Amino acid sequence: MKEKVLNNKKNGMAMMLLFLLLYAVGVGAIAFGAVQEVIPVMVVGIVWAAIGWIPFVGLRVLKPQEALVLTLFGKYIGTLKENGFYWVNPFCSSVNPAAKTKLNQSGDVDGGSGKGSLASVLGASAKESSEVLITNNKISLKIMTLNNNRQKINDCLGNPIEIGIAVMWRVVDTAKAVFDVDNYKEYLSLQCDSALRNIVRIYPYDVAPNVDTTGDGIADEGSLRGSSEVVAERIRKEIQQKVEIAGLEIIEARITYLAYAPEIAAVMLQRQQASAIIDARKMIVDGAVGMVEMALDRLNENGVVELDEERKAAMVSNLLVVLCGNRDAQPIVNSGSLY
Repeated sequence: MKEKVLNNKKNGMAMMLLFLLLYAVGVGAIAFGAVQEVIPVMVVGIVWAAIGWIPFVGLRVLKPQEALVLTLFGKYIGTLKENGFYWVNPFCSSVNPAAKTKLNQSGDVDGGSGKGSLASVLGASAKESSEVLITNNKISLKIMTLNNNRQKINDCLGNPIEIGIAVMWRVVDTAKAVFDVDNYKEYLSLQCDSALRNIVRIYPYDVAPNVDTTGDGIADEGSLRGSSEVVAERIRKEIQQKVEIAGLEIIEARITYLAYAPEIAAVMLQRQQASAIIDARKMIVDGAVGMVEMALDRLNENGVVELDEERKAAMVSNLLVVLCGNRDAQPIVNSGSLY
């Protein structure tokens, strides 16, 4: 389905005044026919008073960044996109299958009005009553944020993780959104879940050896934790390919939550702590060996003392114990000799 934008004139105010004037003329015709006993004039006035409300149904108001998809007896006739006060064929009906769909996104919240207040309760009752007479099927063209629920997914190493994303999107083709999919909001939410699973299963949570995340056959250092922007961009492109048929544009996707699943979180924390301890120990040993080498070289250069191999080994052992130990060394004065 191809979108057809209507360039109707914003003649809503003029048509409303015309219909009010005709209503006044109809009431006057009824009064005149009753007083003058002119039956045809009175009948015309009564008929107009009975059916004169129908043209008022064609009055439509559009705010900025709103659209109205119009059909006439099941046939798509076009879309109104520019804000203003319009009059259209009163028999046209507006279509929006996702009008009452509520997702965890910016366009479906109450704006902080508070559900428990008396005003909100009365407002909700009035809204429910008015929906019986007027159905608000306008489509928002604003940028909205869909915050999908967290999902538990296995990464490429089989570790279960929990991840959540926020997707910024908008409707760019109203005809596709209304007619090519059943409900474009639910369709978007489903495709976000699917794309998230497809991309997350390619990456490890943290950098792992011999893992190819780019598909070029060469191991790289890509990970969910360290390459979040790259992962988010791949998720955005994956979603965009899926929702193109629904006339939606995915502007941005961001990872909002990332953690190991609770059942392995404690074990993975211990693993990270052990890895950090090993790295710290390696750094300490490397530094200690360098300091011992420097001490021996300085002693030899300055000729402070002549050390044989056995005394050098004892000195190296003592220095390494002092430099690599977790606690401060207790000095012991040796008054004897090694021999």
